[in-house]
Amino acid sequence: MNPDALCYLSLHELADELRAGKVSSMEATRAILDRIRTHAGLNAYITVMEDSALGAARVADNEMRAGRIRGPLHGVPVAVKDLCWTKGVLTTCASRVLRDWRPDASATVVERLEAAGAIIVGKLNLTEFAVAWYHPDLPVPRNPWGATLWPGASSSGSGVATAAGLCFGSLGSDTGGSIRFPAAACGIVGLKPTWGRVSRYGVFPLGESLDHIGPMTRTVKDAALMLAAIAGHDPLDETSLAAPVDDYAAALESGVSSLRIGLDEAFITRGASAAVSGAVIDAVRALERLGARVVKVTVPDVVPGLEAWTTLCVGDAAAAHERTYPARAAEYGPGFRSFLALGAEMRSQDYARAHMVRERFANQFQMMFDKMDLLACPSMGEASIPATAMPDDARLLMNGDPEGLLRFTAPFDLSRNPTLSLPCGVSAAGPPPSLQLVGSLLGEATLLRAGAAFERATEWHRQRPPIQ
Repeated sequence: MNPDALCYLSLHELADELRAGKVSSMEATRAILDRIRTHAGLNAYITVMEDSALGAARVADNEMRAGRIRGPLHGVPVAVKDLCWTKGVLTTCASRVLRDWRPDASATVVERLEAAGAIIVGKLNLTEFAVAWYHPDLPVPRNPWGATLWPGASSSGSGVATAAGLCFGSLGSDTGGSIRFPAAACGIVGLKPTWGRVSRYGVFPLGESLDHIGPMTRTVKDAALMLAAIAGHDPLDETSLAAPVDDYAAALESGVSSLRIGLDEAFITRGASAAVSGAVIDAVRALERLGARVVKVTVPDVVPGLEAWTTLCVGDAAAAHERTYPARAAEYGPGFRSFLALGAEMRSQDYARAHMVRERFANQFQMMFDKMDLLACPSMGEASIPATAMPDDARLLMNGDPEGLLRFTAPFDLSRNPTLSLPCGVSAAGPPPSLQLVGSLLGEATLLRAGAAFERATEWHRQRPPIQ
């Protein structure tokens, strides 16, 4: 098989080829490593783990030849965001503060991927400590759809690598939209699970009360397979949920008959371009033709929640960095340093008020599921935005339009609900518009069911960026 064609197989297609003996894990891993070198200018990776990846691929091939199959990820090259601890491997969070740090343990999500037989090929680039800004001394990921386009934040390396065929799937984190932004900006699938569905042990926090970890892939089925490997209770993370893990692969075949899709056209059209809102409404109508029932709903006012999100996030970040800020303030980039400065000024009563705003919004939003199974809206208001769109200072970002970039993302971090983002149209120049489906708490199987049905009926997910 042509190496580039091999690298653009979906994760589940590669898994089938591996099981059938048509390709080896070593061949797939070498192809990915070669492609990473070819496209090094995309700056998707901070660390490429070539030696350990090839060693793991060799072990995987030996196990498969012996008939020991660990599951659908066995032998599949994947990558993880560089805030996931990886034992003995640099874990920098794209910051000078951790430039030499090698953890003595791996994050639970990394261990679970390895236990499933996945091949970890490297650590992916991100904005410094997972907010909006890159450290000025470090390389910035480039969107494979165009160098002038924003690659998303903060899991930008995950989005770039997955879209460009530099891995078969990746892990991202999402505090205010950081799985969904790069998924939308790079034209791929992103799944933000319910808060607590996936362990956060060993993942450097941005905002512990808001952080989610999830898969970023090229198809919905791939996201289901990765989620199945990493989901479930972890005694090392006391916030992880003990609820049983659903059979996500089985859910993919269920179709959308009888599913109620909530649609608030005022919510969609107020915060999105006509092209994006139109693509989302067209996607909802496609689901309706497949058997879903569309119901009109009204999303609670998100503006107070967005203001609360800012307060909670800067407060949580200040707590996460109290050992190094302000003591090592000069080592942070100016954007993230200004973010921590906001957190250092936080008053406890402001944080407490924001917490209650969050709980009120979350409660109002959960009540919507009395009349719907999923909410449909955009992942991002524009199909793409300029790479230079982020202001340099946290105050400019946080005090700007409260219904701007975070409008369709941060509310569902506040509410803790799972979301699925996937391509839903075509753009004249750049990545496709992105549909976001929001599910009930622990409703990942329903999200995947709907997303898989949409993919079977459309071709939007087959679009690729214009690189060789």
